[in-house]
Amino acid sequence: MKESDIRFGKLLILVNGLVPLALLVWDQSHRQLGANPQNFLILTTGMMTLIFLMLTMAVTPLRKITGWNWLIQFRRMLGLYAFFYGCLHFMCFFSLDRGFSISSTLTEMLKRKYLIVGSTALIVMIPLALTSTNAMIKWMGGKRWRTLHRLAYVAAICGVIHYYMQVKADVRQPLVFATVLAILLGWRLAQYWQRPKPAPASAAAKQDRTAM
Repeated sequence: MKESDIRFGKLLILVNGLVPLALLVWDQSHRQLGANPQNFLILTTGMMTLIFLMLTMAVTPLRKITGWNWLIQFRRMLGLYAFFYGCLHFMCFFSLDRGFSISSTLTEMLKRKYLIVGSTALIVMIPLALTSTNAMIKWMGGKRWRTLHRLAYVAAICGVIHYYMQVKADVRQPLVFATVLAILLGWRLAQYWQRPKPAPASAAAKQDRTAM
């Protein structure tokens, strides 16, 4: 894929990633968020967080299956959008539901366990966002960077559980996210078990002696 095409693709993701936020701002300014605007804002930003988390995790399987290695160029931006909407989700809750009260927020978290699970998802995304630059990858080294960024799995799992625990009646949407996440994690597990296992050191030494 040409460099100009990759830049255009990043521009498309940048613009389209802001569309949900623009629509929320528009609907809010025109009072079109329904009977419970603050709940709608909290739920929508949370939904966008999960969507971008799933898209981020889908990049590697799609790249391996299709051979479209250029897809990796878009993973960072998708991940940053997940963090961006996760922060918006928390700020909507903290400001609209808790009135910027830290004590009220902590009290509510102790009463409602799904808030602790959701906060865990956001917290583990912080180091992922902070280490998303090329300079940080170079400073950390590829192996350590990849190990750290496996926290994305934790964020996705906690996000889905948070959503499921929050829903009181209709759990169809949380189950859809859970199914997608199970497929993405299942693919990774299958890839891990299919990797060729290194030969034990003793067996490898014996083979070398035999070859000599």
